[in-house]
Amino acid sequence: MPKIKDVSRERGWLLEPEAKELCREYGLPVGEWAVVRGPEEAEIEGGRLGYPLAAKIVSPDVVHKSDVGGVALNVDAASVGDVFRRMKAAAEESGYRFEGVLLERMAPPGIETIIGAKRDPQFGPVLMFGLGGIFVEVFKDVSFRVAPIDRGDAEEMISELKAYPVLKGIRGRKPSDIEGIIDALLKVSRMVTELEEVKEIDLNPVIVYEKGSRIVDARMILQTR
Repeated sequence: MPKIKDVSRERGWLLEPEAKELCREYGLPVGEWAVVRGPEEAEIEGGRLGYPLAAKIVSPDVVHKSDVGGVALNVDAASVGDVFRRMKAAAEESGYRFEGVLLERMAPPGIETIIGAKRDPQFGPVLMFGLGGIFVEVFKDVSFRVAPIDRGDAEEMISELKAYPVLKGIRGRKPSDIEGIIDALLKVSRMVTELEEVKEIDLNPVIVYEKGSRIVDARMILQTR
């Protein structure tokens, strides 16, 4: 992965493979992925990763991939090559630089959460946690802490959510891996505290299971000055 300082000066944000690699370096739960640069390679790597797949365009000119048709879900072996060709053609038609397609096995369903961080001009790095979907979009049910945080802070960020009972397990649903969420919050806190080049982190969704969790999408904005 290129040095963050170099990327910050040149582009101002990390490509998804770069963001996920940085998450991996900090011990955060990312799945296995591959960036492919041809339809044949897509078929080979797809078979290795296992179907169904999520496929996402990799381009330094595209931040919001879904806006340009750069995301395909539940891709199977019969269509992975065509998905690659379609994304490459769309990029070329729009004049976007094309660096390949990221393939990753679809994550099993679980509880969708969001972990974020932002560098506030007054408070410095601030951490955010919430449940995804309607909880954040409609109810704005999120918690914040100034980083760095400790374990007690992480526990409070989780327990003070109105949707906390969902994580604890309701209506016969088994409890989610709250220890794993605490660990992830502490690691994101360390990341945003240590890496001054990172302006904003958006891990959304982070799917939490009865045991373990997985970052499905990772976006990081960098300081440009």
